[in-house]
Amino acid sequence: MILSQQDFSSRTYSSIVSVVPSLTELLYDLGLDKEVKGITKFCVHPREWYAEKPRIGGTKTLDIEKIKTLHPDLIIANKEENTKEQIEELALSLDVLVTDVDSLSSALQMIKNIGCLTGKKHEAYRMVENIEQKFFLLQKKVSCYPKLNAAYFIWKKPYMIAGSDTFINDMMSSCNFENIFANEARYPEVTNEMLQHKKNICQLVLLSSEPYPFCEKHIPEFQSIFLHAKVILADGEMFSWYGSRLLAAVDYFEIFLMNIHLSK
Repeated sequence: MILSQQDFSSRTYSSIVSVVPSLTELLYDLGLDKEVKGITKFCVHPREWYAEKPRIGGTKTLDIEKIKTLHPDLIIANKEENTKEQIEELALSLDVLVTDVDSLSSALQMIKNIGCLTGKKHEAYRMVENIEQKFFLLQKKVSCYPKLNAAYFIWKKPYMIAGSDTFINDMMSSCNFENIFANEARYPEVTNEMLQHKKNICQLVLLSSEPYPFCEKHIPEFQSIFLHAKVILADGEMFSWYGSRLLAAVDYFEIFLMNIHLSK
């Protein structure tokens, strides 16, 4: 069964499989070591879980039979990161929470929901309060910086970017970046026509470390396209992980912004 809002206070789950890397980290930070029975091969944080917990395939290539052998009473998944067909198959015999996060506010509600489902309501609500306070202070600091027209690239060959209705877009806004591709939905492929239309208004190009592993060698390629923009690498986990990583994201954003504006 796929859980709905009314299920969040009806019972507490104690045997969990997480198929979302950022939510695996959240479960760890909520203190659910004994409860989590399995994770994906992409759940690299925390390192001790990656080394010790059973792995049940990739986020889009779940080993459903192996998951069943772990006898979980809850699967924690994500609408964007997992495949609809596999989640529906799991939901035939197991309870599945399908998270759907596209903003800071929806991330905070998701953390609360998971806290309620796992018997960690107090810890989850305290975490949300800490995150809210950090982002409140961040907004006061970023207001001192001018808004920058920015593009956030997530893939190469073909070029793909983060558009509207994405968590990344909301994090860009938190940094006082104006997403020049906000008129595009989700994660579109960028055509040459789109590049030509946007390149002269772009002031900042962010090359994410995930899912495509952009690195220093890719900067000249993008600099040759966006001649008037600053091209820099961005930590993809800080911009796209919507669990407890948000606590560290604010500290990262503060240093990130300071370096951008001081080097202009």
